[in-house]
Amino acid sequence: MTHGDVPARGGAPRLRATSITISTARPHEQAHFYARLLGGRVTVEEEADPGDPTSVTWAQVKPPEGEPGLTINLEHEREWTPPVWPARPGEQRSTQHLDVEVDDLDAAVAWALACGAREADVQPQKGIRVMLDLDDHPFCLFL
Repeated sequence: MTHGDVPARGGAPRLRATSITISTARPHEQAHFYARLLGGRVTVEEEADPGDPTSVTWAQVKPPEGEPGLTINLEHEREWTPPVWPARPGEQRSTQHLDVEVDDLDAAVAWALACGAREADVQPQKGIRVMLDLDDHPFCLFL
């Protein structure tokens, strides 16, 4: 099989996305924000090794015990520049965002605001609310 070939359906290896890693200026604060927002739990909070400029500070949020869901890793970025949403020429762009399904959009927006999020200035669709986390990463609440 060459690099561009796709294996037949029955021959595909098992691949399962389990987590996402988000770069941030403040991984511990972001982890606690997402844990509160999503009802998850902070399972790891590591500090950089003193004197080692290659080590990183990071934290991890998992879903509530026994519930399926996405693991969110928050990794410190030394050269952090907050993304701008929607994208504007010449400015840092967001390259991904979380989509969070909700039962009650108004209640979910109020909860996100209470957790420290803010609403994005531009709201492009009905039934979806674009929110920004502590470091301006967009995430969408949707019905």
